Amino acid sequence: MSISGALSNALSGLTASSRNAQVVSTNLANVLTPGYAPRALELAPRADGRIGGVIVQGLTRNVDAGLLADRRMADSSLANADAKAGFLTEMQRLVGTPDVPSSLSGRFSAFEASLVTAAAKPEEETRLLAVALRAGELATALNDVSRGIQQARTGAEAKITQAVSDANTYLGQLQALNARIVDASNSGHPTAAFEDQRRIVLDQLAELVPIRLARRDGGAVAIYTPGGATLLDGPPAELAFTPNNIVQPHMTLENGLLDGLTINGNPVPPSGDRSPIEGGRIAGLFELRDRLATDAQSQVDALARDLIARFQDPALDASRGPGDPGLFTDAGLAFATTDEIGVSARISLNTLVDPDQGGALWRLRDGLGSTAPGPVGDATLLQALTRALTTPAALASGDLGATERATSEHVSTFVSRLGQQRLTLDQTVAFATAHQAGLVEIELGMGVDSDAEMQKLLLIEQAYSANARVIQTVEEMIDALLRI
Repeated sequence: MSISGALSNALSGLTASSRNAQVVSTNLANVLTPGYAPRALELAPRADGRIGGVIVQGLTRNVDAGLLADRRMADSSLANADAKAGFLTEMQRLVGTPDVPSSLSGRFSAFEASLVTAAAKPEEETRLLAVALRAGELATALNDVSRGIQQARTGAEAKITQAVSDANTYLGQLQALNARIVDASNSGHPTAAFEDQRRIVLDQLAELVPIRLARRDGGAVAIYTPGGATLLDGPPAELAFTPNNIVQPHMTLENGLLDGLTINGNPVPPSGDRSPIEGGRIAGLFELRDRLATDAQSQVDALARDLIARFQDPALDASRGPGDPGLFTDAGLAFATTDEIGVSARISLNTLVDPDQGGALWRLRDGLGSTAPGPVGDATLLQALTRALTTPAALASGDLGATERATSEHVSTFVSRLGQQRLTLDQTVAFATAHQAGLVEIELGMGVDSDAEMQKLLLIEQAYSANARVIQTVEEMIDALLRI
């Protein structure tokens, strides 16, 4: 080997070692940086056979694309389950557990007990007052549950609006990053920093909508959903949603009073098996608004309807006129079967027996249509009211089953159903959390290993010293030749 060849080899080695040290230092500096992928320098021998040495071919980001795709799908599943679990948690808080007096079950039990107590001594006004108070509390409890359901649906509207806006923002950012990566690649510049930024934005998008990637020329990516929707392949897709400020029980996606989701102006099912975006937070919020909450509303409405109907039976109180409401009313009127939706929000105690609204307690004993008190010891109507509450009967609506039960048993079925839904979804959340956490742990294990990088630095130092020693030796040889 000639002196010039040896010098060329050493200089190329110094250049490669210096560049390698920069890469390792960058890796170490970004150990805790989110989205950062470890870099590795690609070296190759010079193609020219006359002289040796190495050349730097480029920089490689060490990323497991399959693992990354699985982790993003796990992120989507977890976000979807979390969106629904929050609603069921709030529902359980509103309904309460049977051992709590202020729970829905507790209110029903207290009302039933007050009727039994009043029937035992109908002449005592304090017992009649207890009936009126417990009945009012029961109606208020049903109102509160219905109101909470609609607040959850209204909240879901606002969250969907924000999520759709975020998704559009992320798609715009990804389009810009794709363009930067392609430009840098075509110019021969490093693209790793742009790819790290793109990875972070893709992770954020994946929580909202499940995504799959397809590689394009120049390092760009196209983004699709597993359901077949194209989100980005050149220009980004536009997701659109029009929210309502307040959601009422009768408002649904099916009757057109609530808006769905559109992609590039085309309506798509926002959730369910037929939805192209099924999975992710957006689909979970739509499922909360359009299925979980509406199912809960129909069940609470069925309980309120059953309660009103039991006391609205014309044979129960002969003092009432045709079409007059019973002990419980639908916003002050008799209940009509054609207007059931939202009845749990409208149920109220009949003002004729409500002392706070000018009613008379003795009507609980003598009849709602009575104009004057009757015999104070007559417990016939109170006993009939008790039987109306405890006689087994099937619910006329809802999906709590067609079994004939007492009112309290229907309530217990509702609470039990709610608890089972919560348990099932909690298990789903637990599985999704464990799955996602496991993939994240594997992903972190494939990140920057500080120990390995420090070992690389030692080897780089040795290589640098060796090449520097070759240059020093060449210098000494040239000096020796010049002295001859």
